[in-house]
Amino acid sequence: MLLGRSTEEIIALLIALIPAFTVHEFAHAWAANRLGDPTAKDLGRLTLNPLKHLDVMGTLMVLMVGIGWAKPVPVNPYNLKHGRRDMALVAVVGPLSNLIMAVLVAFLWGLTDFAGDQLVRMILITFVYLNIALLFFNLLPVAPLDGFKVALGILPVSWANALAKTAQIGPMVLFGLIILGSFIPGVDLLGWIVWKPTEALVSMLLS
Repeated sequence: MLLGRSTEEIIALLIALIPAFTVHEFAHAWAANRLGDPTAKDLGRLTLNPLKHLDVMGTLMVLMVGIGWAKPVPVNPYNLKHGRRDMALVAVVGPLSNLIMAVLVAFLWGLTDFAGDQLVRMILITFVYLNIALLFFNLLPVAPLDGFKVALGILPVSWANALAKTAQIGPMVLFGLIILGSFIPGVDLLGWIVWKPTEALVSMLLS
């Protein structure tokens, strides 16, 4: 929770989430443009300017519960060259960008001694942790997350059509998972499907 964080933790989280969210959304815009849809580019989203990507409520949610969102990059699937497959590719590059950033910073962590600077250590650890959490969270096959679009693109058509029918309740499902994990002890489904694998992978990267 925000109230339970130290000033240093809040600073580290803010510094970490700006590139984590910005590069994630830029990756979507870049992939869509490369695959034939210039919608995001035309709307000024093919940029690394954080102001174009950050969402106020999504940022506050990161500070409050540890997970949140940026402004979704608009994609017109009818402009894509290969329909469902390309939509899945556009979706998956966002989480993959988070993984790449986490690996790069973990590599820097392994090369450098930050023992004398506690704030820098906290920023780097937070950056790796946040990016890996975003990786696993965004790959959940629940609308409107990237994993939902990936699943629609790779599942057999009949399965994809059945999953597509859950799109309207997806946000409510996510909200319910967040509420359960944040406020009701012992009912932390997100803990098992996001935080546990996050902790395991971060431990491997920073060991």
